[in-house]
Amino acid sequence: MSAAIRLTAVDKRFDSGLEALRGVGFEVPPGQFAALLGPSGCGKSTILRLVARLDRPSGGTVEVGSDVAGSAISYVFQEPTLMPWATLFDNVRLPLRIAGISRAEARNRIAPVLASLDLAGFEGAYPAELSGGMRMRASIARALVTRPRVLLMDEPFAALDEITRARLNDDLLALWQAHGFTVLFVTHSVFEAVYLSQRVLVMSARPGHLVGDLVVDEPYPRGAELRLSTRYAERCRAVSVALESGYGADLPP
Repeated sequence: MSAAIRLTAVDKRFDSGLEALRGVGFEVPPGQFAALLGPSGCGKSTILRLVARLDRPSGGTVEVGSDVAGSAISYVFQEPTLMPWATLFDNVRLPLRIAGISRAEARNRIAPVLASLDLAGFEGAYPAELSGGMRMRASIARALVTRPRVLLMDEPFAALDEITRARLNDDLLALWQAHGFTVLFVTHSVFEAVYLSQRVLVMSARPGHLVGDLVVDEPYPRGAELRLSTRYAERCRAVSVALESGYGADLPP
């Protein structure tokens, strides 16, 4: 399998009878940064849960590459979900401790990740002592210490102010370029989707299905120059049109 992630004719209906997804199909090649964009309730988070094997489809198949399994997939949730009684270091160390990795070896893994996220020196701080942006950085650090091949991100910056969000967008892109993992990034923001990704997958309203697959062929690294360019505005407009069309799109058979 050449794709890191592959969904084929995926349906998802919950026990309540709610139909979340119908006929969803797409592939994400290894190393690609793909954004999943759509209205609230369209099944974006459900797709992440299916890829992470936290749930099963009602129909169709969800596959990950043969080299992407178990700890090779990391998940960053919308909320940092840090343990309030544990220090930043111990929060980040959690998946390594579960994997049986010693504290000494964990320290060697954690130190460079914290440095890359501007968290060095805060190892002994507790979540209540950190800003919202720092707590989210800690959550991302916890995901990266497992050295994942696939990073699933469910609106991780939605609750942050615009300045912090923009900085974390840039930090995430720097980490992605440095490590080459595959990213599937859920967002409600057209602007964030276009700025971050190489490709924007646009979902319809529920039951969610794909109504757009748009390439963003802007070079990296990206920054303020792109955000202020007419090219960026044009790409955001094209994605917005696809998103708007999804509200009245015909359902797949």
